[in-house]
Amino acid sequence: MSKYKDKDRGVALLSFNAKWVSWAHTCVAYTAFASALVVGLSLHFHKIVRNQYYGYPDEWFPSVSATIGDRYPERSFFMVFIAITSGPRFALVALWYLLTARSGRTLPKFVAGMGLFRTLTCGGWTYVTSTDDHNWHDIFMISYLVATIPWTIGSLILSPPNAKAIKYRKWIATAFFTTIIPMVYFFIQHKIHRVPGAYTTYSFFEWSLILYDVAFDAVTALDFDTIEIVVKDVNGRSNGPSECGVTGPYVISLRTESNLFSSVNGSVQSTTSPSKRNSKATTSLLNAGFSWSEVCDTAANIYHGFVFWSMLTSLGILIWYFPLWYMGISGYEAFVMSTISPLFLGIKSIRTLVVRKQRYFHLLSLVGILACKVTNPAYRLSIVGFAVSVSCLSWAATLFSDSTHEGRLESRLMSWITGFVLSVAVKFAWRTNNPMWPIMNADNGGRNDLGLGLAVIASLWFTRPAPLTGTTPTVTVGDQRGLSGLTALGVGGLIFGLHSLLSDTSTMISWVWEGYPVRGPLSSTHGWFTMASMTAGFLAGVYRPRLVSTWTAFGVGCVGAAMLTLYANWFGYYGALILAFYLMAVSTPLLTAASQKSPAITFGIGFLVYNILVLFHVWVVAYAFVPGGPLVREHTDWIMITMMLLIGAGVFDLTSRNARLRETPQPPAQDRRRKYYTIGLGAINLLFLVSAYMRFPTNDYKPYHEDSRVMTAGIWTVHFSLDNDMWSSEYRMRDLIKELEIDVIGLLESDLQRIIMGNRDTTQILAEELGMYVDYGPGPNKHTWGAALLSKFPIVNSTHHLLPSPAGELAPAIHATLDMYGELVDVFVFHSGQEEDPEDRRLQSVYLSKLMGSSPRPSVLLSYLVTKPLKGNYNTYVSQTSGMHDVDPSDWDRWCEYILYKHLRRVGYARVSRSTITDTELQVAKFVVPKTHDERQQIAAMNEDADLRNRRAQEAEIPDGWKFPAMFKGKGVRGHRYHVFKEPRYYKPL
Repeated sequence: MSKYKDKDRGVALLSFNAKWVSWAHTCVAYTAFASALVVGLSLHFHKIVRNQYYGYPDEWFPSVSATIGDRYPERSFFMVFIAITSGPRFALVALWYLLTARSGRTLPKFVAGMGLFRTLTCGGWTYVTSTDDHNWHDIFMISYLVATIPWTIGSLILSPPNAKAIKYRKWIATAFFTTIIPMVYFFIQHKIHRVPGAYTTYSFFEWSLILYDVAFDAVTALDFDTIEIVVKDVNGRSNGPSECGVTGPYVISLRTESNLFSSVNGSVQSTTSPSKRNSKATTSLLNAGFSWSEVCDTAANIYHGFVFWSMLTSLGILIWYFPLWYMGISGYEAFVMSTISPLFLGIKSIRTLVVRKQRYFHLLSLVGILACKVTNPAYRLSIVGFAVSVSCLSWAATLFSDSTHEGRLESRLMSWITGFVLSVAVKFAWRTNNPMWPIMNADNGGRNDLGLGLAVIASLWFTRPAPLTGTTPTVTVGDQRGLSGLTALGVGGLIFGLHSLLSDTSTMISWVWEGYPVRGPLSSTHGWFTMASMTAGFLAGVYRPRLVSTWTAFGVGCVGAAMLTLYANWFGYYGALILAFYLMAVSTPLLTAASQKSPAITFGIGFLVYNILVLFHVWVVAYAFVPGGPLVREHTDWIMITMMLLIGAGVFDLTSRNARLRETPQPPAQDRRRKYYTIGLGAINLLFLVSAYMRFPTNDYKPYHEDSRVMTAGIWTVHFSLDNDMWSSEYRMRDLIKELEIDVIGLLESDLQRIIMGNRDTTQILAEELGMYVDYGPGPNKHTWGAALLSKFPIVNSTHHLLPSPAGELAPAIHATLDMYGELVDVFVFHSGQEEDPEDRRLQSVYLSKLMGSSPRPSVLLSYLVTKPLKGNYNTYVSQTSGMHDVDPSDWDRWCEYILYKHLRRVGYARVSRSTITDTELQVAKFVVPKTHDERQQIAAMNEDADLRNRRAQEAEIPDGWKFPAMFKGKGVRGHRYHVFKEPRYYKPL
């Protein structure tokens, strides 16, 4: 306590209500932005409304950054007033802390820290402009926006019991975060689609955020109204408030209705006893305490759930490696049944052992993360299969043993499902790979060692003995009310739905993708919408389990599934969001019911049903290689119907169960746990949004040899991005494509959006790392093995084709029009049917020949044709109908990959060895895009003269911009070299 015990003595130098601190902050902050806007519009209107694509009159209102940026004098106005704002801002944060601080509570300190951090980072992006240092400006800006989230949520939680202030905070916070959605939408319209006027609309939403941000803090005036700030000279050395100099000790007092805080020469002390402060403690908005122990509990539990889903989602990839190399069933597919281990819990002795020794079983399951240390693919699969089996057994036993305690069961389920959400966010951050998968290592982005260390800690924490608090047992162990079989069917359908559709946010986006111009969502920019829908659905299931267990909710989920299955673009994606919400919502009540019945049935049989669905959804695309495949050929719709019917069986049991059980209020301890998991979900969403910002496409890509008007094109069958040793191969592919300076490349066997392939998307990594536009090609619901196009040149238009395949596998094709140096050039990417189906291949050659012939523009075909040069279907592809020429008719040693072209000047051709990345070489060709009428006439003359067109030239005869990199000559690098010809071939007419 202060030594100045009598606060009524001394001379009051200054006294004012603390609400004026809020008003000063509000007025000066608004003045900073308003003055810059007025001055900018008056002096530099046309300059500040112009962006990189459009100016006035298409754009007629400036963004915040353009207004407060580098132009004088508006920048100076803004900086001066922001500097003045800093004083009231620091005072506001300090007053808010003093108002909300209570003994033993950490949250007020954390919120105050966020407030100070926001203030400092605001100064960062204000005084370090993007022109000064673009990176640091973005770092400060992102940090400010990120810190706004805990500041806003923390302020809501700590709000004193002032109904008016709480109402305003809720409204303003809702408006702030809601505004972000349309703001991002219009920014995408501007940045990616280059829509005129979109940036002006974006700017209005951006200015709205400024208004809401300042207004949120202005609400503190309602709370500070009960605080009086008094500055006193307690020694009487001052002559009164009119004198400026205060030389002796002084006291600054903050008087409230219940407290008095004082600062003696700057040292803040409380003048109210701790007991009195505790008795008058302000009731928070959410009435929840804060405990670091519970935070650690939540984090460890979520991470342990994340480990389970990481191992489960990796199993399919490892299994897929073997039939991929065997070109048929290999026998290793039996490992898919690793998940049915909960069936052993039907044996009482085993169930007792696993329940009593849960810690050891959970720890034993972590060997799956260690599998990355094993180089032999078969052994690696065996280890992961064992780990998944033990993990499924352990989790089923844990949920069953905790089913007698409602609060603990809910905590376990929330950790399991939130761990799934975390795995989705991590996959997005790693661009559809999981850094803990056994196909990852230090060379390709893996973080296996760190992941294992954290997994051990999380597992020990997850399984540590803990007292039962908050509720008493409410359900008899092994409660058999209801039909366990129906619940098992529901569990199988649910886990399949989560894994096949939601384990990566880009999966359902690829379902509705139909090419350029963009008419639907994009994976890197719209993926968070899926995450948000999942999060909202999960919370709805936790807080309103009876509501989401109704037949009405099930009907809504079925509508979403139908929309996703039947429609493309945005409308289909709206169905995807509905389905994502429903699957996550029904997961909590359905898994709760499953935990309270026999685990051998609900989880053992449930995982068996899940495995059958996994095989079913492989059969629909691999029908040409598996027994009974033709019966389910191309029937993804059957899979969706089956999944929803299975979930419906679980809902049938839930509805009858809910009719018998009476709903009881949740105890405070359980409500508090929910809030920690809700905060955890918020943190995961924040991680996702930060990753999305870092991944946002720039769309300003440039070809390698723009000055020479050269386009380097390549074709590569990438073997589903698994190399010969069962490692993820995207980074190795990236390096080779970059070093060969490829501008346009077709990728075949590229559709990885299935459980057995990890629900991955190689094109995301390559496009972002290499700076290329991408067309993913026909989605997984089109039942092909995939064809994708990546280009340094803008893709003006693209369409997807499924070529005739009456007997064998479907043949995908992309027909894209690219803007190459101002010239429209068509690029075709095509994967022909297999050798065993000659009629399919003949029909496909006729179809594609006509398609290529329909284009009068310069064209290139990047393809996998399955034919010998100059024979058979080759003469349909290279014909008068198509108008196409072979890149090198003298290259007789080809069977699969071919490059054809027309109306372009081909200047180079090379074949590059694959190393161990895949089973197929990379073929590359260089073309010069004609610019003048004379160049076009010269190319037309070469079309009529094969000898002139195919005249070979020495490397010394051609310009440097036409040459292939020298690094792949001789022995090359990393196993890549020019092979077959031992060097590139060049062409130049006389």
